[in-house]
Amino acid sequence: MAATYHHTRENMQLIMAPMEGVIDHHMRDLLTGLGGLDGCVTEFVRVSNSRVLPRRAFHKLCPELNHQGLTRHGVPVKLQLLGGDPQTLADNAAYAASLGAHAIDLNFGCPAKTVNNSNGGASLLQYPELVYQIVAAVRRQVPAEIPVSAKIRLGYHDRSAYLDNAHAVAAAGASELTVHARSKADGYKPPAYWDYIQRIREAVTIPVVANGEIWTVADWRACYEKTGCSAFMLGRGILARPDLALAIRAEIEQKPYKPMTWQNVSGLLLDYHVNTRHLYPPRFLGNKIKQWLAYLRLTYAEADDLFHAIKREKDAAVFEQALLTEVAA
Repeated sequence: MAATYHHTRENMQLIMAPMEGVIDHHMRDLLTGLGGLDGCVTEFVRVSNSRVLPRRAFHKLCPELNHQGLTRHGVPVKLQLLGGDPQTLADNAAYAASLGAHAIDLNFGCPAKTVNNSNGGASLLQYPELVYQIVAAVRRQVPAEIPVSAKIRLGYHDRSAYLDNAHAVAAAGASELTVHARSKADGYKPPAYWDYIQRIREAVTIPVVANGEIWTVADWRACYEKTGCSAFMLGRGILARPDLALAIRAEIEQKPYKPMTWQNVSGLLLDYHVNTRHLYPPRFLGNKIKQWLAYLRLTYAEADDLFHAIKREKDAAVFEQALLTEVAA
């Protein structure tokens, strides 16, 4: 029997997650070109030192500012900020809005040690009042028509303060809350605790976006049923399966779907390499491709074969020929 969904295609949102050093504007352009995605969030712009960053800092991570905050395929991109000082974040958010950011997102979820040791990311979840102050300060200073959202984990050392932080974000005036369904201490170790998201959704009045461990259509369906959310953020799962959003869309619309073949995916790899190879010196040849292959091989056996074939390759011509061979296979 076919599944029944209480949300329509029009109000079921699929958003690509921010992943520092992994999902950059090149990846956003490539994957939004496939379709199925309703939005993206940039890698975080780190805000510190009580100053407003220069224009180039925002444009480096969000070149879509030059195109009305949209990818080349018309998908909106939120600009994400990370820091721990309310006024400095508010000043930078206001400047980002003046540069053309159509929405501001605040990072309270990054688990990286370098971030958490410098008053940022998930470490702030230890202080719900500070979370409130940050969101409120940004909301006051950013024009009313610019949405302000936040992304949290379920806590820092444990998951006990999950509702405190969710209430802080909502009470401060955020328009939306994304919840990664693990604490900082949980890291990325399965499972994701989707039942906490359901409790948060029932406790706040703003929309809640579910995030964490959505690798397949079956995972998405289970997350939907567990959380009751109508918006979902896809991170590592969409890197492992680039057409994941399209496959989920087909499930929502109860339409047949033929998954992308490895040949299709290898074409994306080639495009990504061609678009990014000029950014890195020869000694880093293909590092971004190898990084992506580490995710793709979770879905495609061919990706594992290609990874081992090129992982030590330093000759650009040989490297590119290996990619071309995959596309032509």
